[in-house]
Amino acid sequence: MPASNLRDLDGRELNLGAVQGTPVLLNLWATWCAPCVKEMPLLDDLAGDYEGRMRVITASQDMGGEDKVAEFFAQNQFEYLGSWMDPDAELSFALGDTALPTTVLYNALGQEVWRVRGDYDWSSEEARTAIDEALRFE
Repeated sequence: MPASNLRDLDGRELNLGAVQGTPVLLNLWATWCAPCVKEMPLLDDLAGDYEGRMRVITASQDMGGEDKVAEFFAQNQFEYLGSWMDPDAELSFALGDTALPTTVLYNALGQEVWRVRGDYDWSSEEARTAIDEALRFE
């Protein structure tokens, strides 16, 4: 997993390189990306369903301030997702992927297991089966 620093709306920082010991589903999104916006409630539900077994981190790629992200989170009142931001889009470059949304599953050692580019139904049986299969080896 790239050792990028994310910041949330409360000013806390998270170094992704230090997030190990639990599998991580990392989603790159933006408020202006319709498929990204559609996925966020599904990812929030997923984070709740897998709480304690997998961490879901959504990293906004919005540039130009945190106002849009703050407004989006205020409107949606997610229960499990943090308001993490990557304002310089370092993750897009580190992952070699500028398509949004992009979601990567990392194992507990920080190694990439698989990647999904574009819109995906995270509530589907297919998604849950793929995640369960990957977590089975943890």
